[in-house]
Amino acid sequence: MRNGKVSFYDSSKGFGFIIDTETNEKHFTHVSGIIDEITENDKVTFELEKGQRGMNAVKVKKA
Repeated sequence: MRNGKVSFYDSSKGFGFIIDTETNEKHFTHVSGIIDEITENDKVTFELEKGQRGMNAVKVKKA
């Protein structure tokens, strides 16, 4: 599991971005890959999975 912080999340649209705390890379996340309800600035754990446009954060949970 990786650690990160939610930099943006729009619950009405069902997507957002998570910044990996180790690499500072920004990863897209979709509501289908989120386990806990998240909001901006939440600390989270996640896994990466290859998506259509790069790596996506999945199995996102509050840390």
